Amino acid sequence: MGSARSALFNWLYARSTGGTFVLRIEDTNAELAKPEFYAAITDPLEWLGIDWDEGPYYQSERTQLYLDAIDRLLASGQAYHCDCSREAIDERNRAAKRSGYDGFCRDRGIDAGADTVVRFRTPDDGQTLVADLVRGDVLFENAELEDFVIRRSNGSPVFLVANAVDDADMGITHAVRGEDLLNTTPKVLLLWRALELGPEPTYAHLPLLVGADRKKLSKRKDSVALSDFRDEGFLPEAMVNYLALLGWSTGDDQEILSVDELIARFDLADVNKAPAFFDMTKLEHINGLYLRALTPSEFAARAMPYVTAADVPWAAADFDPARFEAFVPLIQEKVSKLSEVPGAVDFLFVADPPFDDASWEKVMVKGPQPAELLDGAAEVLADCEWSTDAVKDAVFAMGEGLGVNKSKTQAPVRVALTGRTVGPPLFDAIANHFTREETLRRIARARAAL
Repeated sequence: MGSARSALFNWLYARSTGGTFVLRIEDTNAELAKPEFYAAITDPLEWLGIDWDEGPYYQSERTQLYLDAIDRLLASGQAYHCDCSREAIDERNRAAKRSGYDGFCRDRGIDAGADTVVRFRTPDDGQTLVADLVRGDVLFENAELEDFVIRRSNGSPVFLVANAVDDADMGITHAVRGEDLLNTTPKVLLLWRALELGPEPTYAHLPLLVGADRKKLSKRKDSVALSDFRDEGFLPEAMVNYLALLGWSTGDDQEILSVDELIARFDLADVNKAPAFFDMTKLEHINGLYLRALTPSEFAARAMPYVTAADVPWAAADFDPARFEAFVPLIQEKVSKLSEVPGAVDFLFVADPPFDDASWEKVMVKGPQPAELLDGAAEVLADCEWSTDAVKDAVFAMGEGLGVNKSKTQAPVRVALTGRTVGPPLFDAIANHFTREETLRRIARARAAL
């Protein structure tokens, strides 16, 4: 989710300024250089409609460029070999009551070996300024930056060197990324200056995404994979709209913006540096607005994969696409995501929908006169005109004669027809989507169960 938001902001900025959006895969860690990880990046972007002008570039294919840069730093004395184990560093730190790397190997003249890393020699004094479009000027004391690793003991370069080299080589002018990477930026800039790479990029560090507990979204406790939201039935255009509002606003109360409107109005100067609250309720609200803006045929087409999925029991044998599409107007106003559609229409395609236990208890056990209401409904529906208003008037008049209000009158009929107390407009469903015979059969079935 966070990566998609960062990509979206980069893309919106590039599109709003006539720039070039570059997609680069940072896979210097060999464990991440796998097709399934690449697809986890590119597939969600394609689903969202975020297209890239260049790339994807893979850092794993550009390793020699980074190693050459590290060799230049070694030759100039701005980097050195280190053979300290993690245990040795920790032991020294415990004794000195400090943290980080203490520069132990700076002047030992260690030669390259199987267990050595290469560290960058950070300046002992001075400051590194990060000019950030979101956070303003952020100063880092160089003395507080440890001599960080730029080449691992297995010979692979770390992403800090790769980013500096690639940003220069690709002519990157703006890097828009998450706030969690801000503390790596002074290290990249120090490398940039040591390698004399030329004009530096402008940075914009986006606010963190936080959950309901106001803590950073976590894979362990939050749903953060875009594929999960896609599978739940969130529309990509709704997700783009919502992601754009996480840390950025138009300055007014407008919450629904098309992609063209987002591009026209987007400005990094309007990004808020406060944490952005990922509000599932608001996302569902926005998605519901997008669903209701579809035409019934568009809604039916978007929902079709959900109502014909292999795990929907009635989809294969009993599903009628024409009947479903005709029923769409009755549920389109009710659902907030497409995964809710099968549960909203299942009673159409099941001859004997199961009675929901809670609904049965509420209506048929604790509700007023359920037997009399079912008997009365069967009687008036046997010969009334078969139209929405006529069916409604007949049922309500019958309930009034029993001294029962309208909501309590229709409840047993709804449970008989659908199996539950919540659903689409009842009388419209009866008159326009069920035959008289099927309606009476279902009422008789519920009466017998009662």
